[in-house]
Amino acid sequence: MMKNFVRTIVIVFTCAFIFLTNAVPAFAIESYQSNAREGETQLLETQKLTDEVSRYAPGGPNLEQTQERTSQGGLNEVQGTADIDQMKRPENSTEAVSVEDEINNLLGKVTGKK
Repeated sequence: MMKNFVRTIVIVFTCAFIFLTNAVPAFAIESYQSNAREGETQLLETQKLTDEVSRYAPGGPNLEQTQERTSQGGLNEVQGTADIDQMKRPENSTEAVSVEDEINNLLGKVTGKK
C-alpha cells in the first residue's frame, strides 16, 4: 500500500516538474511585449538589399563590396545600414533588460540583498 502511494507521489512530482520546465522558460525574461495593433515593422530597405544580394552569381558580392557594407556601421554583409533605426536591439531599446541583469535581480531577491 505504502509502495503504491510513494510511486504515485513520485509520478505526480515528475509530471509537474516536466510541465513546469517546459512552460516556465517562456516567462523567464521580461522584455518588450509588442502590441498586436502595431503590426509588423516594415523593413523595406533591408528586403530590397537582401533581394539585390540574392541575385548575385555564386561567389558574389566580392570581398570589397562586403567590407564596404559592414565598414559603414552595418549590422551584417547583406543589410548594411538599411533600416537600422527601425530594428530592435539593445542599443536602442529602453525597456529591454539583459539576461545578466535578470539573473542578478533574481539572485538579489533570493539572497535578500534587494
